Amino acid sequence: MNDDLLAALPDGLHRVDLGGGRHAVAKVRTAAPPGFFAAEARGLAALDQSSTLRVPAIHAVNAQGIVIEDLGTGRPTRDDWERAGARLARMHAIKSERFGFDADGWCGDSPQDNTRCADGHRFFVEHRLQPQASRARASELLAEDDMRHLARLCARLADILPATPAVLIHGDLWRANLHACANGELALIDAGAVHHGWAEADLAMLTLFGEPPSPFFAAYEAESGIDRSWRERTPVYNLYHLLNHLNLFGAGYQGSVREVLRRYG
Repeated sequence: MNDDLLAALPDGLHRVDLGGGRHAVAKVRTAAPPGFFAAEARGLAALDQSSTLRVPAIHAVNAQGIVIEDLGTGRPTRDDWERAGARLARMHAIKSERFGFDADGWCGDSPQDNTRCADGHRFFVEHRLQPQASRARASELLAEDDMRHLARLCARLADILPATPAVLIHGDLWRANLHACANGELALIDAGAVHHGWAEADLAMLTLFGEPPSPFFAAYEAESGIDRSWRERTPVYNLYHLLNHLNLFGAGYQGSVREVLRRYG
């Protein structure tokens, strides 16, 4: 498939016949933000290079869309979940000297600043929490009191979250982005938010909107050696995503955001 054929498709999700019994999925959005699909392609490439979890192959990409391998849809077994948990742990073992990425990305429709930083707490404050909170304040979705709670949380972030290395993470890893392929294998999709960050941030988001079954986490913990106390910290990691949802979807997320801000700030 070439860019000309991609450009000819209308907005939406399409199953495309590649011939020879092969199919692909085309995602088309003519008014996509600049760099939206390029970020997804970069993220998929980085995940693929990790040789851990499966990712769809890329057939074509341009400013208005991307064409990727059709993975099908299946039902994972317990073994599939265990393999996926172990493979995610191996992906999270791929370290970087700095947090961030070689280009900015997108978390949903929100721009994600991936400017490199050696300090993980500073990165999370300056490139994740503060930009989202400032955006919400400008839209009057947060009040000045909320911002004071956020400032207090940020000031004590190093006391709440452990200083762990920067590793390769998906960055937007809610359960739907851990896709069950036709054969039951779990794959990573929608990779526009990939960067080097905290492994626990990926784990935390996997608990935000429904989570994988317990064998997945048991296999992850066995492979990585991580302490189960990571679950106690999930609200702070997930504050970034709750703020993002507040900005993208509106005041329905105010209560969840404020609960975290008042608990930790």
